[in-house]
Amino acid sequence: MKRRFLVVTLLVTMVLSFTLLPIGAHAAGKEPGSALCITPSKVKLNQDLRRLWVDHVGWTRSYTISAIAGVEDQKDVLDRLLKNQQDIGDAVKPFYGEAAGNKLAELLREHIQLAGGVIDAAKAGNQAELAKFNKEWYRNADDIAKFLSAANPNWSQKEQQDMLYAHLQFVTDQVTARLKKDWKADILAFDKGEDHMIMYADMLSNGIIKQFPDKFK
Repeated sequence: MKRRFLVVTLLVTMVLSFTLLPIGAHAAGKEPGSALCITPSKVKLNQDLRRLWVDHVGWTRSYTISAIAGVEDQKDVLDRLLKNQQDIGDAVKPFYGEAAGNKLAELLREHIQLAGGVIDAAKAGNQAELAKFNKEWYRNADDIAKFLSAANPNWSQKEQQDMLYAHLQFVTDQVTARLKKDWKADILAFDKGEDHMIMYADMLSNGIIKQFPDKFK
């Protein structure tokens, strides 16, 4: 059993090494030697951010289920989901500082609060409220994209917007499917949304590593 665990760990590390390398390094090997070195600190950052963003989609799904079904745990699940937003903000503080980390957490909490408005309006069939909250939801995504792109030159505002808009669509697809009781479509949307968020976490960790190479030697 121990030997099997070591083999699995080695395989995971090898996969992560390719995930963290820039595309150009794979193709031409032109990056400096330091960029090709996969250090424990690089792997840790990548895995920490993946865990946080997978939690983000997981607790968002849990809240969606509770809110639509009117389950008693709705408030407790929301509290846990909001904690995740602060956790994400805290994760970037070592690189961008206390104020920036708290600002990101604030923007992400607004993202969740607006998602709650979208869910409630969709559940009630109130199209006017749904349009209002949906507009604000996408405006918040723009704010997050602008904030992150200003913090790191490796995160373009357009790429951030594209990734965040896709996340909103996957959540919308889940809400729509659950309201229709199309459970297979709901599960498919969640699976796709989770895969997408892992890619987003990788985008963020790659950008941080490129911006602060001295922190990952």
